[in-house]
Amino acid sequence: MNKSATKGVLLVQLGTPDNPTTADVRRYLTEFLMDPRVMDIPYLGRTLLVKGAIVPKRAPLSAATYRTIWDDETGSPLLYYSQLQRDLLQRELGDEYHVELAMRYQSPSIASALKRMEPMQLESIRVIPLFPQYASATTGSVIDKVMEIMRGWQYFPQVTFVSNYCDDEEMCEAYADHARQYPIEEYDHVLFSYHGLPVRQLSKVDPTGTLNCPDTGCESCREQKKAHCYLSQCYATSRAISAKLGISKEQYSVCFQSRLGKTPWIQPYTSDTLHQMAERGFKRLLVFSPAFVADCIETLDEIRVEYANEFKSLGGEEITMVESLNDDPKWINVLKRLAQ
Repeated sequence: MNKSATKGVLLVQLGTPDNPTTADVRRYLTEFLMDPRVMDIPYLGRTLLVKGAIVPKRAPLSAATYRTIWDDETGSPLLYYSQLQRDLLQRELGDEYHVELAMRYQSPSIASALKRMEPMQLESIRVIPLFPQYASATTGSVIDKVMEIMRGWQYFPQVTFVSNYCDDEEMCEAYADHARQYPIEEYDHVLFSYHGLPVRQLSKVDPTGTLNCPDTGCESCREQKKAHCYLSQCYATSRAISAKLGISKEQYSVCFQSRLGKTPWIQPYTSDTLHQMAERGFKRLLVFSPAFVADCIETLDEIRVEYANEFKSLGGEEITMVESLNDDPKWINVLKRLAQ
């Protein structure tokens, strides 16, 4: 604990199991899917679905996937790189700041991070959810949890939250730098694949309650960034990165992965997009996953293994995934600006 610090920064990432065992994955999935902002259906139905159907089936399968990517020394990539980001940001900010890292689900918890910060009598706390695009199920859930925990504090510092930074200039330049490691001109197409959301969650961010989003969002989502619309911000991120790389609209596509259940999710789905790419005779694809700022096991497996195999089965040859921001100095500088 830095006793001279007067300002606090709380970085919050999604979460990861403590170990790649079925029991730990079961605990992680249960906490994650029981969040009413993630699975936004009534409690009884959510409990029956999550604990009775989804988790018992997915936990052993997900644990097997985790074991294939889990590093014996560093463990989960998401936790490893998030800890690096915390340590590098602390070094950049200096002794005036105290930086904590928390996971929205599992360890280190938001509650434990705030417990360490509470007795420091900080003047301010800046909460930075590590999701560039705002969604109620991610950034909204982080903000909700922080406010719930801090409700019991007797002394409140000035608390501020970063809602989104989807088209931050330097962040998008860092993503572009990572893509420049590859011969971009040799790829047939570029995909920006984001984690999906149920379509109903897009409509819920409208305070008037009049918005009725189709599966692919409103017509303006592709061109106009909106303050709390996840879909519009995914397109904004894609436009910003492609502009850095000099890629035209015809050279890239935006799609959405990781859907769950039978209700409509944001489209186009990544799987369907792969089929379209194969039908057009494309053989080599370069894929970004800019919904996260650190590599995570689920995304690494889904893109590098599941989608790569699917694309090859359709006649494609190669899917190359651009690494996330991880410990890139430009990204650490973005965090520094957001913190200050």
